[in-house]
Amino acid sequence: MELWNKVVLITGASSGIGEATAREFARAGAKVALVARREERLKALALEIGELAWVYPADLGDPDAVVAMAARVRSELGTPDVIVNNAGAGTWQFADETTPHDFLRQAAVPYLAAGYVTTAFAADMVRRGSGRIVVVNSPVSRVAWPGAFGYAAARWALRGLVQALQADLRGTGVGVTEVLPGKVSSDYFASNPGSEERIPTISALIPEVTPEQVARALVNATRKGRRRTALPLTLRLILGQAWVTPRLVAWLTAITGAKRPEQAKR
Repeated sequence: MELWNKVVLITGASSGIGEATAREFARAGAKVALVARREERLKALALEIGELAWVYPADLGDPDAVVAMAARVRSELGTPDVIVNNAGAGTWQFADETTPHDFLRQAAVPYLAAGYVTTAFAADMVRRGSGRIVVVNSPVSRVAWPGAFGYAAARWALRGLVQALQADLRGTGVGVTEVLPGKVSSDYFASNPGSEERIPTISALIPEVTPEQVARALVNATRKGRRRTALPLTLRLILGQAWVTPRLVAWLTAITGAKRPEQAKR
């Protein structure tokens, strides 16, 4: 896909991967629609990018807010050529630490948000016969680990959303890309205290990546129309191993993953 003058809508654009992705698409000459809750952060990024950026503050966990945001985008920019479903949040908790309201929040963003944003524009994209929907996911969507119940469940649901879209949109001209980065050097864990220490220690084998590296891989995958991309290389190798020997990789993540206090004493 040629990106010059294309309209790219990016969720979670106020920081991290979303912010870096907005810059990368703008460098390619695309118009970027910046979507997130934090309006001031979006405005600051739009000021930096300049005339290629538009700001659309919205709570993506609220379907009515998404419908209103989509109407504004259509009115001002038209139907996006590319949608980047990147918004994601949530503290990592064991199932028995999670309340029903916690679980709803963990499912709302990223999973429900991606579904709301995608369905807000899907009919227009299919009618036009072109476009690409990009979903930023997590390795936990391939191998669940302990201590991140709601987060892992939401990411597995997001994986299902990707596969359902790829099946559903086949032959329409609208492509679907899934991006799987390893641990990213962003403010995610600072915003979700108590989560970082629950990453399985086996993940030390996988080098940390920057938001800029993820953004470059995402934009490249969009250009080339890839169905899936993962980074860094070590993560690709581990995900490949998980496909061949799923029980082994699940066991390794379990024994090196988070423990409840009573388990840690054993």
